[in-house]
Amino acid sequence: MSKQHIEIYDTTLRDGGQSEGINFSVSDKMKIVKALDKFGVDYIEAGWPGANPVDNEVFEKLKDIKLKNSKLCAFGCTRKAGGKVEDDAVLANLLAAETPIITIFGKSWDFHVKHALNTTDKENLAMIESSVAYLKSKGRIVFFDAEHFFDGYKNNPQYAIDSIKAAERGGAERIILCDTNGGFTSNKIFDITSIVKQELPDVEIGIHTHNDSGVAVGGAISAVAAGATQVQGTINGYGERCGNSDLCSVIPILQIKQDYDVIGKKINKLVSLSKEVAEIANIIFNDRSPFVGRSAFAHKAGIHASGVSKHSETYEHISPESVGNERRILVSDQAGAASLKEKFDNMSLKIKVEDKDIKKVIKRLKEMEALGYAYENADASFELLVADVLKQKKAFFNLLGFRVIGDTFGGMDDINTEASIKIDVDGDIIHTVSEGEGPVEALDAALRKAISKKYPAINKFMLSDFKVRIVDSSSGTGAKTVVTIEFSKGSENWNTVGVSKNIIEASYIALVDGILYGLMKK
Repeated sequence: MSKQHIEIYDTTLRDGGQSEGINFSVSDKMKIVKALDKFGVDYIEAGWPGANPVDNEVFEKLKDIKLKNSKLCAFGCTRKAGGKVEDDAVLANLLAAETPIITIFGKSWDFHVKHALNTTDKENLAMIESSVAYLKSKGRIVFFDAEHFFDGYKNNPQYAIDSIKAAERGGAERIILCDTNGGFTSNKIFDITSIVKQELPDVEIGIHTHNDSGVAVGGAISAVAAGATQVQGTINGYGERCGNSDLCSVIPILQIKQDYDVIGKKINKLVSLSKEVAEIANIIFNDRSPFVGRSAFAHKAGIHASGVSKHSETYEHISPESVGNERRILVSDQAGAASLKEKFDNMSLKIKVEDKDIKKVIKRLKEMEALGYAYENADASFELLVADVLKQKKAFFNLLGFRVIGDTFGGMDDINTEASIKIDVDGDIIHTVSEGEGPVEALDAALRKAISKKYPAINKFMLSDFKVRIVDSSSGTGAKTVVTIEFSKGSENWNTVGVSKNIIEASYIALVDGILYGLMKK
């Protein structure tokens, strides 16, 4: 027996673009369209033609692109009250976009009909039916978004049903029930969707939920359980206010946990898609996102690490690899022998660790964490710590001293920063000076200049991220500073950490760890 297919309708480019802090450019939208098509969602809502110059340009560019897996949708609304469909500017722009599918929304809540549209209930139903029928007559597949449907059903059940029946009469091929205000719980969505399926047994029903109550994903899953066959949402749950239903949770829940046919084998690309969209949106990726987050399969407690090392099902609800994620064993003062053994087995550096060495590593680990170090997101520094404890750390160079100075004699808009460093490289004393936009860049440049002749491989080690955190803010300017640095070499990435009351020293410690790790790995 074949599995039932649940359609995924992605509205990242429209609903997601309404999220605070997101402003997609034409280039951004084109990149996301290609990424979504490659992943294989059923429908991509590219925007609202005529609403703004960006969307207009996007739809023009999309006319020259043939998608392999997805179908494009243009989004808009019904005709104006009292108007004619053939004279309506919104409908004309939707047709001009030349997408095979057009999604229009209309009012299902009589409160909105009266106070937002300022028209009669009868006219609103006519607006819905005539708009859908007109677009159908032009050869388009039409989806109808029943805006505020659940609120409308709560306040006037019969009128809410009448509104979607008007769309059915017009020829809508999908009718999507929208929890536009995000105020309904999963059980209510299930109950109401079940009633709609009884009222409209011959139409495919979809669900569109917002996350204002924190249950958008649960609402979408409940609607599917009640008979909905399409889920609308966004990658990473981006959207207005608290966001939309997060497709990065919806897809694996439906496919892995409930055995629907959703995205197929490409589900193992879900993490990379989530990160790619976050990067394009210029939004910090949420490490704690279910399924796709970096912390989704991270284990810190010793008991947990011991359990998953024996049987992953003990503390993991699915295989991390099924969605393109990976298990991470975190090291901290809570780590036990099992945690460390798992960590040792997955280290990149070739370090020989015996059972008798574990106590030594735990002792050093606890000493360093007492000083403010945290290795949960600094695997490279942790591996160097292990190498040092076991006397397997190679000294490529020895620091003799450094100096960093900055001046504003050229004005506050022209701060000059200079770093000088003295290093012993195999008995040769090297003294270099470099400038930079700030103390860290200047110090990094001076260090590289000092050792690049001896170790040219470091020219390929790029500093890709830099984070600063204060450990004890109550100490004011004397507080300890934690600096975390991410390095990259092609597709490889590694993270290091440095701690000191002096931010420059903390930065230097993390910089040196990053370079040493790259050299030892090579």
